[in-house]
Amino acid sequence: MHTFQPYPIDLLQMNPFTKIGKEWALITAGDKNKYNTMTVSWGGVGVLWGKNVVYIFIRDSRYTKEFIDNGDLFSMSFLNDEYRDALNYCGSHSGRDGDKFQAAALTPAFRHSIPYPDEANLILLCKKMAAVPIPEETFTDSQISQKWYSDHDMHTMYIGEIIEAAAR
Repeated sequence: MHTFQPYPIDLLQMNPFTKIGKEWALITAGDKNKYNTMTVSWGGVGVLWGKNVVYIFIRDSRYTKEFIDNGDLFSMSFLNDEYRDALNYCGSHSGRDGDKFQAAALTPAFRHSIPYPDEANLILLCKKMAAVPIPEETFTDSQISQKWYSDHDMHTMYIGEIIEAAAR
């Protein structure tokens, strides 16, 4: 397996609607002693506050949220389609119940002390810049609450500066 190399962010060619919305990504946070990962299909990349950023949405109930809340760093990782089962597993099981990396046959790796799955082909290493809770009263479309939050398990939007992009 080839090791990750820094990848100039201005050369990055990815369609976020496909990469995040259809192929999905893994968000991983924690440290070398304890970490967790989860699948996301909501989020994006862009520019905010003069920085290249990712923005991701994590429900209050998710175990990975505790790691992002308690630390400053996280990764957003993209995997080839051959890892679809791993992405499905990481999106439907809690790390509170066991080691998701092991159960999904993923290998934990670290770059700048940030955890990510070694099976990824592109990783965005991020420093948390903001955590913005999204309460129901902010919705201007009432159907959002009915469709996505009938259980009131709300999202927090995290904005992270991309401190490094790395690819194989």
